[in-house]
Amino acid sequence: MTTLSNRYEFVLLYDVENGNPNGDPDAGNMPRIDPETGYGIVTDVCLKRKVRNYVEMVKGDAAGYRIYVKEGIPLNANHKEAYLAVGLEPGKKASVEGVNKARAWMCQNFYDIRTFGAVLSVGDNCGQVRGPVQINFSRSIDPIVQQEVTITRLTVTREEEADKERTMGRKHIVPYGLYRAEGYVSAKLANDPTKGTGFSEEDLELFWDALVNLFEHDHSAARGKMAARRLIVFKHESDLGNAPSHKLFELVKVEKKDGVVVPRQFGDYVVTVDKAGVPQGVTLIEKL
Repeated sequence: MTTLSNRYEFVLLYDVENGNPNGDPDAGNMPRIDPETGYGIVTDVCLKRKVRNYVEMVKGDAAGYRIYVKEGIPLNANHKEAYLAVGLEPGKKASVEGVNKARAWMCQNFYDIRTFGAVLSVGDNCGQVRGPVQINFSRSIDPIVQQEVTITRLTVTREEEADKERTMGRKHIVPYGLYRAEGYVSAKLANDPTKGTGFSEEDLELFWDALVNLFEHDHSAARGKMAARRLIVFKHESDLGNAPSHKLFELVKVEKKDGVVVPRQFGDYVVTVDKAGVPQGVTLIEKL
């Protein structure tokens, strides 16, 4: 694999129509919202899950591309596998050298550990990994509306309810919302001699593909119509970077078109990128 030698930042714009992009279990699974401003929120964990799902769909269990955080697989089972693979005895405390070997094996075999990092110290200790790819919480461009829709089902679940004609339920949706996520890719965290994960150029290309296709294989009635709209990448010439990330993010502006009060589609917005303001040593790449 080709060593990652550049720092990156990126801005991802995606929208939802008549769906729930990220339900809040503490609020009856209503769409997440900032109570002070009314802006919608989608957690980093939600987006990472979709990246994991895409990679698993594309790569399956191919060597080097397994997924660590996976439904139905206890995490400690993977730790035990790492211990056996590097010659350590599961259930016994390993030396620092042994833990480092297990950590390296985990990074080499699991794409999401190599990308996002993980805490691997529970059970058979495989250390901790700080991932080179980090994603902020997404935030909607405008305040969203949390709408509750009553639905009916022309059947019942339990036999004792057989005399009922139908059962009732509720769905929580956002009529329309455009969200913005910002993220970072650190070549230093990928290649550090002692703490690096080995995240490569090939891994990065797979990550960009995952962001572009984030919702294409994740459609459901609950999530409504979701689509990745723009993916704007800033590539630095060096691994340490050539400009502050917040200055680069400020070059991407999203505003409502004149006369639009309540946006109902992506076309109600104007996305502008200040190409002239891109600092020296940084290259602008529009992936989508």
